[in-house]
Amino acid sequence: MGHSLRLGPALCWLALSAPALADTSPTTQDLYLDPAWLTLMHYQQDTLGGGFTSQADDPDFFLSDQGKQAPERELEATLSAIQQPGSGGGHAQCRFPARTAWLQGQLDLSLPAVDCPAYEAWTETLNTETVTLVFAASYLNSPSSMFGHTFLRLDPPQDDDETNLLLANTISYAADAAAHDSEILFAYKGIFGGYPGITSVQPYYEKIRLYSDIEHRDLWEYRLNLTQAEVDLLIAHAWEIRDHNFDYYFFDENCAYRLLALIDVARPGTHLLDEVSTHAIPSDTVRWVVDKDLVSEVYYRPSAATSVAYSLESLPEEQQTLAAAIANGYVDPEAREIRQLKPRQQAHILDATYDYVRYQSEADGWPREVAAPLSHNLLMARSDIDEVPAPQSPPQPEIRDDQGHNTFRGSISSGQLAHREFTELTLRPAYHDVLDPPAGYRPGAQLQFLRLDARYYTDNDELQLEQLIGVEIRSLSPRDQFFSPLSWQVGFGGRRTDNGAKRVLSPYLEGGAGGSWLLGNHLQAFAIATADVEIDDDLRRGYDAAPGADIGLLHQNNRFSFIAGAKTKAWIVSSQHRQDQVYIKGNWHLGRAFSLFAEFTREDHYDRYQSTWQTGLHAYF
Repeated sequence: MGHSLRLGPALCWLALSAPALADTSPTTQDLYLDPAWLTLMHYQQDTLGGGFTSQADDPDFFLSDQGKQAPERELEATLSAIQQPGSGGGHAQCRFPARTAWLQGQLDLSLPAVDCPAYEAWTETLNTETVTLVFAASYLNSPSSMFGHTFLRLDPPQDDDETNLLLANTISYAADAAAHDSEILFAYKGIFGGYPGITSVQPYYEKIRLYSDIEHRDLWEYRLNLTQAEVDLLIAHAWEIRDHNFDYYFFDENCAYRLLALIDVARPGTHLLDEVSTHAIPSDTVRWVVDKDLVSEVYYRPSAATSVAYSLESLPEEQQTLAAAIANGYVDPEAREIRQLKPRQQAHILDATYDYVRYQSEADGWPREVAAPLSHNLLMARSDIDEVPAPQSPPQPEIRDDQGHNTFRGSISSGQLAHREFTELTLRPAYHDVLDPPAGYRPGAQLQFLRLDARYYTDNDELQLEQLIGVEIRSLSPRDQFFSPLSWQVGFGGRRTDNGAKRVLSPYLEGGAGGSWLLGNHLQAFAIATADVEIDDDLRRGYDAAPGADIGLLHQNNRFSFIAGAKTKAWIVSSQHRQDQVYIKGNWHLGRAFSLFAEFTREDHYDRYQSTWQTGLHAYF
């Protein structure tokens, strides 16, 4: 080729740095098997046979008609296309700058000069010096966010100016869901691949408003130690995939999975995608990034809800009551009860109350005609107090979300059911229950997917499926004088139930709502009104339904967790009878990898009393 090389500043930098990305100097005959090429094209080895299939589902991502299953054909087509003369955004060099730079570095190509104004403008706008992986904590009220969410922040050159970071852009991957789809339909399509996944770029302040201010989710920022060359390669590949669809799957090919692929492209050899087996849960993927020594520093950004709660909890109990009285209009900010306190105490009460009123006006929609004058009066009273600093931000939790227990749990136990001895094996791919080690997880939150319990009874050598939990969600959020969250639960699957003659496996759907209240450090009481439906041919009408209640105590700390209570149900369709149960369950946490557990239940069902107990070991991996 007699053309001069003129790729533009960003492409030139990538081309010069690309040789460092190669472990060897392969020939064109075997270059298509280079792990870096397979990663750039999102190829995965086929389960059966020795071929490859790309996870990219958009034909425009390929230059060869056979490109989705043929890495060699795609490499040949790319080499041919990038060496063709031409210009403009449709040229292969402009469409695929990361591929172009990598191939040029591998083969020392002399490529024709091509102007790529759109790509150059894009990279100049992003102006990225470092990349930060951001993890938004789990949010049980939305199926798309129950496991948390990750995205990349593209940080411009910094001069310790926080405003620059707020204006930085972000790259995220999410399902392109229809606006009218319900939460249930979203969950179904997300699990079974009913949505295309799209890569989007948004300012960071929009993400903060969505996750921190609206959904009340803490943010963890993990600055990656990528070199400038690696950052540029990541940006180049983000350009390549930004308008191309990849099927979105809730459990594996999700937001976190695509970001791992971008990091793998930026630094070949990290093999982050190799860590993914059955699922890619965001907190797990953050853990893998940390374990691969890709993180230089971590920053905690508490949500608005966390900050307000911390300000209020920092007040003594009697001053919390006074703050609640001011917020509810029973006490004036200038009242004698306030003025008789020391200036520092006055300032802390007024600051905490003002933050709470502002939060409630945005989060719960307090009427402006109430919130605005109250906020003004609080600020006026606070302005009279000098030399008292504003309240401190919440401290960073001792255990980050990525430092909690691993989400896959296997358990083995032994026990008795009405004097029948059994051994039980449990497998749970995800995610956490209220008795698991709580560090790094939301207090009172439970989310289990696809849990399977199998029992072997030794008296008759019988193996039975005890239960299969499809989804089980529980949120026990304590109420107080400032916040009144709803505690709720929902679940479905199959479980063994007594129909009066034998124990049968019945599909079920259950739910409930109620309240929880703190009784002291780490201890809370809860009361839930429940409703259950079971379906089985052995039931007289084929199904049965039961209203009921579940009341109990929950204790969680990093060494020991237990739950104890009583449940009652009144089956009212197929056979009118009561089902009452008392239960106590405890876990002793041996670090974040293991827990010893014990459970006991005593049940009155069909006028028969029977007890079940079991002890065993949980392993998290």
